[in-house]
Amino acid sequence: MDEKIEELTLLLMYLTSWEEKGFVRDENGETKEGKVRTCWKGYSFDVINKLTDENYLYFSKGKSITLTPEGEELARKLIDKYLR
Repeated sequence: MDEKIEELTLLLMYLTSWEEKGFVRDENGETKEGKVRTCWKGYSFDVINKLTDENYLYFSKGKSITLTPEGEELARKLIDKYLR
C-alpha cells in the first residue's frame, strides 16, 4: 500500500506542477540553470521525504518542491499505469 501511495502522490505532484526557471544537477553532479517542474508541498511530509530519499524530488525549504528528471520520468510512466 505504501508503494501505491508514493506513486500516486508523485503522479499528483507531476499533474499539478508547472515549469519555471531553476537550478538542476547535470550528470556530473554540477548545478546549472535550466527549466524545472515545481509543485506545492501539500502532501504527506513522510511521503515527500521518501520520494526525496529515492531521488525523485529535490529538497526545498519553501512551500514548493521540484521534481528531479528521474521523478518526471517515473511520473510519465505512472500516467500510463494509472490513467490509460
